[in-house]
Amino acid sequence: MRKMLSAAAAFATAATAVVVMSGAAEAAPAGSSTVYGCQSGNVCIWPQGVNPIDNPHPTNQYTTYGAHNLSNQFGYHWVLNNQYGGASASLCKNFGGTNCVVTLAQDQWTYEDLTPINSITLNRP
Repeated sequence: MRKMLSAAAAFATAATAVVVMSGAAEAAPAGSSTVYGCQSGNVCIWPQGVNPIDNPHPTNQYTTYGAHNLSNQFGYHWVLNNQYGGASASLCKNFGGTNCVVTLAQDQWTYEDLTPINSITLNRP
């Protein structure tokens, strides 16, 4: 019995440590929400030719500011800027977030041919 209690206490301590180490996630502002699988604060891309209403599973979700290079994105895709606080996103022809041709304001959607797009940037407000 003592071994079982000791094991239970060790498990509880380890579980508590994992929760403490992971830290609290930053809360999204009031009124923000997940949209067709795109989490609040993210910029999302759905599969080629897929309507997000019919298939609420984006294939790409970007969470950090800066440039993100794309790969294997051809044809038309829905893209949503679900960031908050006035942050924008840009679709760019070059890798590294240069030669940007489309900018999405907060909560803005676009249906774009991503064949010539090689990167996406998440821009601070």
